[in-house]
Amino acid sequence: MILLDTDVIIEVLDKNSDKGQALMLKIIGSGEGYCTSSVNMHEVLYGIEKYSKDSRLVLQIPTLVYSKNDSELSAALELNAERKGKSVPRMDAIVAAIAINNGCSLYTLDEHFEVFTDNGLRLFR
Repeated sequence: MILLDTDVIIEVLDKNSDKGQALMLKIIGSGEGYCTSSVNMHEVLYGIEKYSKDSRLVLQIPTLVYSKNDSELSAALELNAERKGKSVPRMDAIVAAIAINNGCSLYTLDEHFEVFTDNGLRLFR
């Protein structure tokens, strides 16, 4: 299963984005299913609501929720990154934890997720 990060969803939803089309073709070509996290869903819906866009399409994406186990892991991930001298956004530690705990590969355009690969995060490439 591939967990789609916010930046990937935004590109895919942009009908004028050649990059988004290429990203979607890569997902389809993998033969794997896809989902997102409740955190990513919030970020995407915030942007859609802010710019008065239609949210029906994005709401069809299967969504994994943030659990107590995810909160434990995300705190450890954030702390480990900090100890390595790498400051990461808290929401990204949360997304990484959800992906790890659900056995998903994360599809993101953000390089700073690399810091979590030592803790079990698999990146979809």
